[in-house]
Amino acid sequence: MKLSLLERPDGDRPLAALGLLLSGIMALAFQDSLVKLMSGQTSFWQFQALRSIGNMGFAVILASIGGGLALLVPKNRRVVGLRSLLMVLCMFCFFSGAPFLSISQMAAGLYTYPLFVTLLAGSVLGERIGFWRWGALALGGAGAILVLDPWNEQFSRVQLLPVMAGFLYAANILTIRRACRNESPLALAFAVALGFTVSGGIGVICLTLFPLPDAIRESMPFVAVGWPELTGLLVGFIVLTSVLNLSGNICLSRAYQTADSSWLVPLDFSYLLFAAIWGRVLFDSWPTDQAVAGMLLIAGAGMVTAWRERVYRNRQLRPAPS
Repeated sequence: MKLSLLERPDGDRPLAALGLLLSGIMALAFQDSLVKLMSGQTSFWQFQALRSIGNMGFAVILASIGGGLALLVPKNRRVVGLRSLLMVLCMFCFFSGAPFLSISQMAAGLYTYPLFVTLLAGSVLGERIGFWRWGALALGGAGAILVLDPWNEQFSRVQLLPVMAGFLYAANILTIRRACRNESPLALAFAVALGFTVSGGIGVICLTLFPLPDAIRESMPFVAVGWPELTGLLVGFIVLTSVLNLSGNICLSRAYQTADSSWLVPLDFSYLLFAAIWGRVLFDSWPTDQAVAGMLLIAGAGMVTAWRERVYRNRQLRPAPS
């Protein structure tokens, strides 16, 4: 029995990609909220190692029933490995501030990534950045400032970590679209899980053999502790987040493989809404009016960027006059 979702794509399917994108975003927003909820019971390294081992196990099962273990083998190992490294660094920046930030602050920082997509397209890929893209950059930058609120007495540099995650996520999106279109979504997910397992294991070993000073461990236990006590509740939580993570990433990878990113980016910002909803449900918190305004500006900047990218692509594809 073969599952078409897990096979290598054979063409663009924009409407199916939209459904996959929304499903993946909803699953990942719920997972990220659960990580914040349980951040006091585990460490980043323990969580990543155990969850990723679960991801690899589920990936093997899905490959076995969905077309064979060949689905786990990437065609271009170097590019897939680079993408895995980007995601490992991205998730470290994103989750390491979880104990100190609201889920809405984390989400808004991550979703500055369209701004970085524009900057990377101009500086790295050599694409021309026109008036609309510069305007979107200014709009998104203003939104980020409203969310970060750097003039507030409670501002902390920890709030910059999700923005760094946004930069790394942008690099990941460009890598998928430009170099991983012919890869199996399961191979992409398995490679990321392997990267998280290795990095999580290294973190656990290093922090166990060479523990940090007590002051640092007490102030930042989520990233400064290697292996906290493993409880039954924590195991169940990790299994649930593994299922959410693997299914969400497979849906996102498949979506970006089967439709132009400019078609998907506007709905990608529904993550901000899902994050706010889960924050209300799990933490009884809601972003401030200023933060909501900033999130709307960030979302608007991303949509403008996506619209201009689509216009630019249509012009490139338009046949030259005879």
